[in-house]
Amino acid sequence: MFQINDNYLQLGESYLFSRIADKVKQFTATHPDADIIRLGIGDVTLPISAAVTDALHRAVDEMAVKETFRGYGPEQGYAFLREKIAETDFQRRGIAITPGEIFVSDGSKSDTGNIGDILGGDNIVAITDPVYPVYLDSTIMRIGRSDQTILLACDEENGFLPAIPAERADIVYLCYPNNPTGTVMSRGELSKWVDWALEHNSLILFDAAYEAFIRDKEIPRSIYEIEGAQACAIEFRSFSKNAGFTGVRCSYTVVPEALKVKTPGGEEVSLHRLWNRRQSTKFNGTAYIIQRAAEAVYSPQGQKEVDEMVSYYMQNAGMIRAGLMEKGLTVFGGENAPYVWMKCPAGLDSWAFFDRLLEECHIVGTPGVGFGSKGEGYFRLTAFNSREKTEEAIARINAWQL
Repeated sequence: MFQINDNYLQLGESYLFSRIADKVKQFTATHPDADIIRLGIGDVTLPISAAVTDALHRAVDEMAVKETFRGYGPEQGYAFLREKIAETDFQRRGIAITPGEIFVSDGSKSDTGNIGDILGGDNIVAITDPVYPVYLDSTIMRIGRSDQTILLACDEENGFLPAIPAERADIVYLCYPNNPTGTVMSRGELSKWVDWALEHNSLILFDAAYEAFIRDKEIPRSIYEIEGAQACAIEFRSFSKNAGFTGVRCSYTVVPEALKVKTPGGEEVSLHRLWNRRQSTKFNGTAYIIQRAAEAVYSPQGQKEVDEMVSYYMQNAGMIRAGLMEKGLTVFGGENAPYVWMKCPAGLDSWAFFDRLLEECHIVGTPGVGFGSKGEGYFRLTAFNSREKTEEAIARINAWQL
């Protein structure tokens, strides 16, 4: 009889957001007239911008003409997009990342999970708690639940910033601005992690999906702003939230040429080469029309429109943060990230608060415990709904008898 990867049996019965969707579906069935406001899953509501839409139309027209039709593209991404990314996101900020170090993909969720393909099964993996579920779940899928996984506690006492592990850790996932807590890591704090990784020959997997939402100019937007990081870190970035690409799907991963590791036999191996080999084998590249759309993000008009979109959501975040604080709730995040992390009132646990918020206010959020045990007693709200819905949600919460 064939065998399965029984690591999957060690996962929770359902993905966090699937469970939320089921609860909302059940509530809607019994309350069909309820006006539900969704501040849970981090999906955007503003449409893609005019510059992006125009680029999509032009690319579709190209695909309809024999002379400009495109078939398979390069698995790493088209040069026209990789060059814009390297120039705008890195080189203009004094970071020496080249187009060849950039791999265009269909989403950071995919790449943060798939990166394990090029990493050994005996690595000790450190993951923050609470955390974006994909990091932990994809690690379990690959190596199972074992003493190879270290959970780094993030709580109010440490400002939701993990302490560098005292024990050995070969790989660490960091996400800043953080999902779910909305907190950020200062240049000094991030430098400590880079120094630790260099000293211990460890690898940092740095998810910078929300870097565009940083308002404080002193906060690093890339780990490569830290000296030495190109020798110890892979960075993941996405167009999903800043450019509204959640339904369009485009992202990129940076694997520097300087990032190398030695095998037990002493041979030096390039992670860039391994990831390139993986992508060439398992991925046929992001669609041409989507990459043209992403290229338009870097045009003068596209940059203006993306900035306006990010500002819109951050105004929502500020409104949520201020409204919750006015209610007397303990709140984190929402200043350099589109997520607001709040402490559940009245000693409620995360799912109990979810149920009450849905039943009594008709608002959907995300229970903190869904992000890990240290998230118990907390709750995440997102800034990605419309201004009108966000205002209405805060009005309902402020009128709520807790």
